[in-house]
Amino acid sequence: MTRAVETAVYAAGAVCWRILDGRMHVLVVHRTAYGDVTIPKGKVDPGESLPETAVREIQEETGLAIALGVPLGESRYAMPSGREKVVHYWAAEVSEQAVQRSTFRPNAEIAALEWVTIKRARSYLSYEPDVRILDAFATLCEQGVTSTFPLLVVRHGKAVDRSDWKGEDAARPLAARGVRQAAALASVLAAWSPQKIVSSPAVRCVTTVTPLAAAHGISVKRDDGISQDAWEAGKGDVRRVVGKRVRVGKPAVICSHGPVLPEIMREISLATATPFGTYVDESAALDTGGFSVVHLSATNPASGIVAVETHPPRA
Repeated sequence: MTRAVETAVYAAGAVCWRILDGRMHVLVVHRTAYGDVTIPKGKVDPGESLPETAVREIQEETGLAIALGVPLGESRYAMPSGREKVVHYWAAEVSEQAVQRSTFRPNAEIAALEWVTIKRARSYLSYEPDVRILDAFATLCEQGVTSTFPLLVVRHGKAVDRSDWKGEDAARPLAARGVRQAAALASVLAAWSPQKIVSSPAVRCVTTVTPLAAAHGISVKRDDGISQDAWEAGKGDVRRVVGKRVRVGKPAVICSHGPVLPEIMREISLATATPFGTYVDESAALDTGGFSVVHLSATNPASGIVAVETHPPRA
């Protein structure tokens, strides 16, 4: 008799890190109920994205407010129930302000937090999948690219069809699905704590990032350099827009149009001396409401793109 396939359980977490006395330290948690030592993580809540889960779980387990850094991969293992558990991890730098503001108290789930060196963490961690994730982070350390900042390249949400719109194309609004996508983006993009939002002036682009801007008190900078009208007329200035974001070195959202996204990705590659690869085109091939996160070194952006992760629309 064929057994029904059990649905996997998804979770997310982060290797939280900071420099203490000139040495890299990572955070491990001593769990109360299981008597083990792990990397902080937790299961996805209904309707929640994996990046949101990682940030929320770190806050709940450790009291630390974080922004996500470079993705570190995933671990898969069988649970006692027989279901597969899939855990996605990111790196996350923890500021001294976040440590000072931590609200952690020992509780029924977490008995203690401990900052340890990578070498010590390898001997502390109770599970081999956690060690493999730690090794992925250690590779970043060896490459000198632990401190990074993200450029979040967003394709606007689903707009009203051109055939149903009588006005100028730049004034074409979001469809009902696009409005839902904009609301979902506001939650998930916040996981990387963007400090700047740059958008094409087109209504469908500005409206896509408005919920994020409103939720976090960030103004939307409208820039013709990444508009579709300017791109089609051969008057776009993607290089200027991208170059400034790379120079500033702060987490930023860039919201534009499907035809313009490949040029945005190419200019990020050029600005960081990254050889072109298929990943450049793949990360630009976004559906409406989708986005790619391009991670760059905060200390040496010209060292190339550290990692790219692509997320599909959630509505």
